[in-house]
Amino acid sequence: MDFSDLYSARILEIAGNATPMPRLAAPQGTARKVSRVCGSVVEVDLALEDGAVSAYGADINACALGQTSAAIVANHILGSTPDELRALRETMTAMLKSGGPPPNGKWDDLKYLEPVRGYPARHASTLLVFDAVAEALEKAGA
Repeated sequence: MDFSDLYSARILEIAGNATPMPRLAAPQGTARKVSRVCGSVVEVDLALEDGAVSAYGADINACALGQTSAAIVANHILGSTPDELRALRETMTAMLKSGGPPPNGKWDDLKYLEPVRGYPARHASTLLVFDAVAEALEKAGA
């Protein structure tokens, strides 16, 4: 596997077309995660209503892999439950670290990150947004 497998056209397309998600003025939970390996930084804000994410904001300063993960999360996080998001984090971690299957359903685009499995140094940046969302949920008491 070479880097052209890792940075596929689809990965670059998702990262390049990410919808800006302005930070929230009054989030219920906020978290900032930094990859010590590459210096990527992900900051997220979220609010919950009726047991699901009702508002989301993020500041992403990451490599293409981190941007791709963050873009997919931003596209699908609204309406997601804390349990669903924690399970998603576990699925992504298992996909990269122990050969588990990629997420499916509305999270299907995360399958494009499966080649990252072969590059352990890239796992942290790919997982940053999931770790940040999990911490923000915890801070929100969810």
